[in-house]
Amino acid sequence: MLKFTADHEWLRLDGEVATVGITDFAQDKLGDLVFVELPKVGAKFAKGAAAATVESVKAASDVYAPLSGEVTEVNAKVAADPALVNKAATGEGWLFKMRLANPAEADGLLDEQAYKALID
Repeated sequence: MLKFTADHEWLRLDGEVATVGITDFAQDKLGDLVFVELPKVGAKFAKGAAAATVESVKAASDVYAPLSGEVTEVNAKVAADPALVNKAATGEGWLFKMRLANPAEADGLLDEQAYKALID
């Protein structure tokens, strides 16, 4: 099940680990991505802190940590081929995984219905 932030990040929770990326809506608004800067494995972020950057021919945008935690893995495929985010934002285009410091923070995130209402 996906959860969403008002800043257009999505996350898939698997126990204490969350896989994080940007939503289809966000990648569509940005246009073709040409560069992705991922966080370092081991980096710790507070909820809402800038964790990564995605850049298109139109603009650069920060990707925020949807929850507090430590980065456990980054998607090297996306760094090598940023267009993967455009092709499969909520699939192969994920950006990083993080071990959550406080899984209860996820209770404050949007479900798919609430996110769709936000962007409509």
